[in-house]
Amino acid sequence: MAPASTEAAAPAARTIPFSEAWRFWLKLGFISFGGPAGQIALMHSELVERRRWISEKRFLHALNYCMLLPGPEAQQLATYLGWLMHRTGGGVVAGVLFVLPSLFILVALGWVYLRFGDVPVVAGLLYGIKPAVVAVVLHAAWRIGTRALKNRWMGAIALASFVAIFVFDTPFPAIVLAAALIGHFGAQRAPAVFALGGTHAATKAAATAAAAASEEAALPAVIDDHTPTPAHARYSPTGLARVLAVGAALWLAGMGLLLATQGLQGTLTQMGWFFTKAALLTFGGAYAVLPYVYQGAVDTYGWVTPTQMIDGLALGESTPGPLIMVVAFVAFVGGYGQQLLGPDAPFLGGALAAAVVVFFTFLPSFIFILAGGPLVEATHGRLGFTAPLSAITAAVVGVIVNLALFFAWHVLWPQGASAAVDLVAAGLMGAAALALFRLKWGVMTVLAASAVLGLGAQLLRPLLGL
Repeated sequence: MAPASTEAAAPAARTIPFSEAWRFWLKLGFISFGGPAGQIALMHSELVERRRWISEKRFLHALNYCMLLPGPEAQQLATYLGWLMHRTGGGVVAGVLFVLPSLFILVALGWVYLRFGDVPVVAGLLYGIKPAVVAVVLHAAWRIGTRALKNRWMGAIALASFVAIFVFDTPFPAIVLAAALIGHFGAQRAPAVFALGGTHAATKAAATAAAAASEEAALPAVIDDHTPTPAHARYSPTGLARVLAVGAALWLAGMGLLLATQGLQGTLTQMGWFFTKAALLTFGGAYAVLPYVYQGAVDTYGWVTPTQMIDGLALGESTPGPLIMVVAFVAFVGGYGQQLLGPDAPFLGGALAAAVVVFFTFLPSFIFILAGGPLVEATHGRLGFTAPLSAITAAVVGVIVNLALFFAWHVLWPQGASAAVDLVAAGLMGAAALALFRLKWGVMTVLAASAVLGLGAQLLRPLLGL
């Protein structure tokens, strides 16, 4: 009897069905709680460890790339992996499904907030969440600071950025530009000072440890360490120009439509332009750009009040998707309040504003991944490219501390400086900080506990005569 051929005995090469991939991305959009660290850890657990769609090294390589870009790195990582597995269509599907559930959820919560925010139960829940948000922002500054402030020079940059925005009200883009220039020129004189430390070192370390614990005989990944780079992921000037042209055309078409229907001073036009700029300034995560969003949405345009901004951040922390999706809440509240589609359709006006803002906020992220992936990977690790980012990340720490102080002021003195401090809010803030810093509770657990305590405090106030 003739022996079986080698080809017949060899196992068939595994593939990643597109139908299975998009179902995973949709599921991820609904369960991606825990901020970027939790979202990245979830993708690592599912795609690297359980499904074996991509190897550890390829996953971290993609993560390193996304860490260097402005924008929400978890959403960009999903876009990158979807693009790597299923070309441009896969990247678009992965990136869109990562944020679409969050958009619908925040629009719904925004409507509930505006219609029922004064109901005692809802008001009590928000009363408890607000102090916890202050602790969460401070914890974010501490987490970023422990990684970014590697030496006294980085500490000086953080302090200077805090003074610039707190004392002189310097615009956030100016702080980013100044930090980038310091990093660029400083690296030429003291390269060791500006070596990039990474924005998710803890996440990467956990991912590496998890991979090391797996058996060497584990099923090889579909896209393994030695799998050749797919043709669509290789750099070519033609491909780069094509994606840039399509991205520019989409932005111009969107902005042109707004200009034609709203005019230059229209609310939607201003939102589209403002959040395009915000999308290009999100180095260091969503907390880094929130001060800029506050400056524009509250001070410059008056789309939301300071209290609504804090409430929006609380809701953003409590829902799946990237934290930068708080811009959808800001836009919904602004569109609802300004009755963009008339007094008879405030909800539709708010929903339209939220959709417009999400489009302009996330379009740059898709362009960065689809156009710049192969190009930026070639520059990863070069100090001339990473030193400005290292300095920007240090400056971001000072900006986030300023944001936390601003939120704390409005939470502790809601009636103004002449009123007495809200001792209950101060106690909730201290308890939330203790839970985050010492007890290592997760953000969702802290917010949930604070909401329950806040509701209890509000219900007891009349009984205690407070």
